[in-house]
Amino acid sequence: MTGAEPVVEAYESAPLPPTGLPTHEVAAKKADEPVFAGGVTVGPPEEAEASTPTEEELATLRKIPATMPWYAVCICLVEFAERASYYGSSGPFNNFINNPLPVDGNGAGAVASGAEGTNESAGALGLGSVDASALTTLFTFLAYVIPIFGGIIADTRWGRFKTIAVGTAVGFFAHILLVIPAIPSVIAHPNGSLAAFIIAIIILAFAAGFIKPSLGPLLCDQCPIKVPTIHTTKKGERVIIDPGVTVERWLLIFYGCINIGAFFAVATEYAERFVGFWLAFLLPAFIYLLMPIVLVICRPKLYHAPPQGSVFLEAVQVFKRLLADGGWRRMWRGGDEFWNRAKPSYIAEAEGGLDVSRVFWDDQFVDEIKQSVQACHIFAFIVIYALADGGIGNQLNDMSDAMVLGNAPNDLIGNFNPLMIIICSPILTYGLYPFMSKIGYPLKPMTRMSIGFFLGAIGCVVCAIVQWRVYATSPCGNYATTCDEVSSISLWLQVPIYALPALGELFVYVTSYELAYTRSPARMKGFVYSLCLFNSAIAAAISLALADVIQDPWLIWPWVALAVACVMCIPIFLIFYRHLNVPLGEFANADRQEGKQQPQYLAATRANDDHEKY
Repeated sequence: MTGAEPVVEAYESAPLPPTGLPTHEVAAKKADEPVFAGGVTVGPPEEAEASTPTEEELATLRKIPATMPWYAVCICLVEFAERASYYGSSGPFNNFINNPLPVDGNGAGAVASGAEGTNESAGALGLGSVDASALTTLFTFLAYVIPIFGGIIADTRWGRFKTIAVGTAVGFFAHILLVIPAIPSVIAHPNGSLAAFIIAIIILAFAAGFIKPSLGPLLCDQCPIKVPTIHTTKKGERVIIDPGVTVERWLLIFYGCINIGAFFAVATEYAERFVGFWLAFLLPAFIYLLMPIVLVICRPKLYHAPPQGSVFLEAVQVFKRLLADGGWRRMWRGGDEFWNRAKPSYIAEAEGGLDVSRVFWDDQFVDEIKQSVQACHIFAFIVIYALADGGIGNQLNDMSDAMVLGNAPNDLIGNFNPLMIIICSPILTYGLYPFMSKIGYPLKPMTRMSIGFFLGAIGCVVCAIVQWRVYATSPCGNYATTCDEVSSISLWLQVPIYALPALGELFVYVTSYELAYTRSPARMKGFVYSLCLFNSAIAAAISLALADVIQDPWLIWPWVALAVACVMCIPIFLIFYRHLNVPLGEFANADRQEGKQQPQYLAATRANDDHEKY
């Protein structure tokens, strides 16, 4: 390299057209052809400048989402089927491992008929609550760790759609395999049943690990608006069709579909109680068949962001630059001085040129990495919420074992979690959020996180009170879980324990998914999304480590500790992370996702153009 300026120019990102569409798509349009975005006509290209909001308009005009096209709805349907099969299968796991075969049952795990089975729980292997907690938590841990691998594969090798397709094939095999340990003749040999069960759930966790980090980003990739765009409604109101609000709306719908699927666990829990575990594990396999059918139907219409083989290596090289020459000390101060050291423009100026074989990213990629690191700070707090939303170890199931069931499955009440989300998701999506935006007080990300953690804290307080009442009314006192007689407290008192944190999930988890997508590098969205999911794995690991400790007579105090931790997080969000409330104008440029703004691509394009000239 002989000079710095040409190289620096090659490492600057190409601008995004005001229409919000990628440059290569705009170039393909006719001069008088209108641009459509989510069912809304934005305007012909020559009027693009008029469609771009000014700073004043961004601050004053109401922001609305783009319309969700049918193929994006199909992605939500795929998520519904995947989560229905996942939760439908995992719902009965605890009883299958924990409880022995019911006395006078049918040998398949179902309870005895008539009055004898009224307060019995379905069961099979009878390994106890500690082993049950260990295995179910192991499954959850793997299902949220493996997505890191799945996200990397999707970003660098296979692309999102292929990764989902492979996960779907693996998952169907796992669902069929899961039925085998639940066959009555296999249950009769507990060691063999346990071995087959463990193999099946590990394979199922791998399937979830390939699907989960790709499906949400694939949905958001379909957003037709890439930058804020002015639109006039039929009532004459000038509004902004905003990509950030679109992602927020779509992810709320997506999360609602997750929980519609999760509610399928009601069917499998009744199946285990009255028929047996073989039916409880077979039903999810049937609903899982929706996935390949829907994927085949919507595939031609989907936007497929191509994998970028070098992107993970680029991120590693960026961090090597940042942490070199005492960067560990500068890291704690942060600021532009720390991050600029990895920017090609800075390197070119400092070193008098660039070696493109060693520095093959652009300045914007460094800014994207910076945004991702800031979002990952927030992800760490989700561990606390995940523990508050379900307890540590086997707390809630131990509580239910000591309560009056009234012929209901002991794990039935857990389904009030998805039911609450199913009810409240449309209320937030089409009621609260649009209303707050219309009156000029949109709920910003850190406000939503704070509301969610507050609801989680209230749920933990209710848990502590109910557990105290169970101990107070049990014939065995503070050893109610293993008592032969149950407490007089009804199982239905667990409803608010599941419902309150469930409402909080809509504020916490959906916001974290939004941050993961909007603040991640354009070519690394699967990986960053998987880091958001990984915090559930950390929570599962903590539960696994403490499963042997969180037992009678100490089931009250963990809830108190979690309530305090949730409350302490609220001022941290509002004070120290309020900068994450500032929306990003651009976060999913298709040209960047396809690597068409990479310096090497731009250089090759210029070289090809020069060759054609001569």
